[in-house]
Amino acid sequence: MEERQVSSDEKHVIDDEFEERRGTIVSFEEGVPVNASGHKDQLQRQYGLLGICGLALTIDNAWIALGGSISVAIFNGGPPGILYELMVACAYYGLIAACIAELASAIPSAGGVYHWASVTPGSKYGRVVGFFTGSLNFFGWIFDLASIVQIVSNVVVQMYAVFHPDLDIKAWHVYIAFLLITWACALTVIFGNRFIPYLQHAGLFLVIGGGLVTIIVVAAMPKTHAANSFVWKDWANATGWGSGVAFLTGVLNGAFTIGTPDAITHMAEEFPNPKVDLPKGVAAQIILGFLTSFCYAIAILYAINDLDAVLSPNGSFPLAVIYAQATANKGGTFGLLLIIFFSLLICVVGTFLTVSRIWWALARDNATPFSGLFSQVNERLSCPIPATLLAAVLCTALGAIPLGSKTAFSDLAGSFVVLTTTSYALAIAPHFLTGRKNTPKGPFWMGSAGFFVNALSVVLIIFFNIMFCFPYAMPTSVQSMNYNSVILVGVTFITTVWWFVHGLRKYPGPKLAHLYIDGVDKS
Repeated sequence: MEERQVSSDEKHVIDDEFEERRGTIVSFEEGVPVNASGHKDQLQRQYGLLGICGLALTIDNAWIALGGSISVAIFNGGPPGILYELMVACAYYGLIAACIAELASAIPSAGGVYHWASVTPGSKYGRVVGFFTGSLNFFGWIFDLASIVQIVSNVVVQMYAVFHPDLDIKAWHVYIAFLLITWACALTVIFGNRFIPYLQHAGLFLVIGGGLVTIIVVAAMPKTHAANSFVWKDWANATGWGSGVAFLTGVLNGAFTIGTPDAITHMAEEFPNPKVDLPKGVAAQIILGFLTSFCYAIAILYAINDLDAVLSPNGSFPLAVIYAQATANKGGTFGLLLIIFFSLLICVVGTFLTVSRIWWALARDNATPFSGLFSQVNERLSCPIPATLLAAVLCTALGAIPLGSKTAFSDLAGSFVVLTTTSYALAIAPHFLTGRKNTPKGPFWMGSAGFFVNALSVVLIIFFNIMFCFPYAMPTSVQSMNYNSVILVGVTFITTVWWFVHGLRKYPGPKLAHLYIDGVDKS
């Protein structure tokens, strides 16, 4: 797209709008202001800073994500492993978040890492790098959506089982709940968009307030607490690996807890001042996510009085066993699960927003199949409806996997971390390898320190992704093998085929990319 001169009459028409949206306009196309993606705004800019922070925290839902995976995480070192691996994961993602915040501040686009990876390598390689980055990022997020819906579905079934202890929970019970939750949240995103900012405010209250209530209840109600050594010192490695490998592979559980730093960046075209507010939202997610999840982990670990019951639960959600041990009554257990249920519902809505915006951003740049369909937006509802429906259909299909294999589904959930961090690396690595010269400086810019932070982030992504592909336990088998590496290769292969079938000849890359590559920001 070539930039042209805007006549005085045209400029007069857009002056007021420019003043209202200063920092979001990058250039003009036929007299119409376009945003950092090179497209005119089609979605309402309805989220303030509170809404941004609400989205960031509810999509992450760190303390609930940690609690939902505790029966898996505890094998990699026991309670001390959970705490220390979480600390390492949060430090690791803190570096990644700084890199993402810097790029989001410079180029606030719904494409997120897809758009940045198209700019940071320069014009020669940007088109192909961005194409692969967008695909990996999307697949990672669709797997995350399915895993979150699976968790909340297990919570629903477990809430019923609290008062029906004789219920023999089957996989199809969970899948029925999965279907209802998936489509209810998808329809909320489509038809209830104007209410979602208020929903995220409620979600922010549930994440912080509900987390605080849960911590107080779980800490105060047990008649006896676990010993300090059980929580902080008694290393219990049940993986078959050496302690070092067990610890490093266990960081995956902490990564799943905190690993959504790019979530709100895909909502960039729905914020009035994204260059300034996006870095704040990313920082809030990492900092508050760590504080809430770490405090929550301490509380529930001290509440355990029968670890074997937690590791071999009768129900579908092992955290319910800890709640039962802490409260010693069904009402208390149900109430704590209810907090998780409502919080996770809002999390699913936010994750649907993220996934649909990623696919829509790719489609409008002709990077997807049927891009003409999936690039459509209902501006009255402020929603890319076809992209949202696709997310719901794919989620429905992925949710059926546990009907045949719970292990296979667990691998899909874990691959979220590997796929998304790989997409981050594809945007960050070219940034420092090209001297950080292809990206304009946004309000948040790390300066010379950015070289070190960028480089260290990429090194750690490579290192941990290798560790996260190790078998979960030794000896391993076909059934218990870690298939994260297979999923990564599979997604890359599918993307490669699509590149040669479509992308090489028909994919132009993001609009306005050349303006950024030249180091020019027209805002």
